[in-house]
Amino acid sequence: MSRNRTERLVNLVICLLSTRRFLTAAQIAATVPGYEHDPTDSRDHEAFQRKFERDKAELRDLGVPLETGTASVFDSEPGYRIARREYALPEIPLAPEEAAAVGIAARLWQHAGLAAAASSGLAKLRAAGIDVDPQATLGVEPVVTVDPAFAALTAAARDRRPVGFDYRVPEGDTPTRRRLQPWGVVCWRGRWYVVGHDEDRAATRCFRLSRVVGPVRPTGAPGSFTPPTDIDLISHVARWSGPVERTGVATVLVRPGRAAGLRRTAQTCVTGPDGDRLTLRYGEPEALAGHLAGYGADVRVLDPPEVRDLVVQRLKEIVAAHEPAGAEVPR
Repeated sequence: MSRNRTERLVNLVICLLSTRRFLTAAQIAATVPGYEHDPTDSRDHEAFQRKFERDKAELRDLGVPLETGTASVFDSEPGYRIARREYALPEIPLAPEEAAAVGIAARLWQHAGLAAAASSGLAKLRAAGIDVDPQATLGVEPVVTVDPAFAALTAAARDRRPVGFDYRVPEGDTPTRRRLQPWGVVCWRGRWYVVGHDEDRAATRCFRLSRVVGPVRPTGAPGSFTPPTDIDLISHVARWSGPVERTGVATVLVRPGRAAGLRRTAQTCVTGPDGDRLTLRYGEPEALAGHLAGYGADVRVLDPPEVRDLVVQRLKEIVAAHEPAGAEVPR
């Protein structure tokens, strides 16, 4: 299935979950990205109808309970909606690590461009006077911040398309041009890396996305290479980056009974009237800050100032992502 069709199906599901009314095909076409067409052009409208019929069949094949009906007895055109009682999943118990992985995947899905399309579609529904349930699809704004090169490199890996980019290493001031057949993008210790075949060095290489300078540009056609099937990208990045020397020590204040994950890795834990003081060893301040920010108000960094400032910065980014346009972010 192509990426465009996948995005269209996801946005169709979001649209139909966000209202209890039956939506006609015309309302769906005016709301869901990917169905845009000229209804007065018979050929264009027929193409839309074929596309919509295929998508309905695909959703039903996937087990999505798509219902057909009318909003009132006065409506002659049938509409569609998703039966939430049949679509909702039962409660699924997840371990903390599993829940974190699901959350990251959802946020990356949002970052990939689907969140903007989904938000736009819901706005169109409201503008058309259709009641939208704000609880139906929580969290359509991206929260996870990734490097600017993330979208281009993940797309290139998916399409098996060679790319070129400028890359700066720590020991050099001037970026060098690299040509890569990207096999995949992975996260390791709070940082994003792309792994692939370096065309100039004829060898497997990985690159940290934060060191990519400027745009990533395609240098070949889609399907130009076939990535190996027997390589573990995470293991390759781990061998390349080497062990982390945990020379830093941070002190954090944790609310009683909270942040069990931090407590398991803490060197010391001292109970006090204002909470529990934990000492944590760390290697990279940015990675620790990203981890601590995930605990929200349950954790407050006391020392060092570098980690505290990074946590504050991460929290401001999260607040900014959820603030209405034009609102001032607290300082």
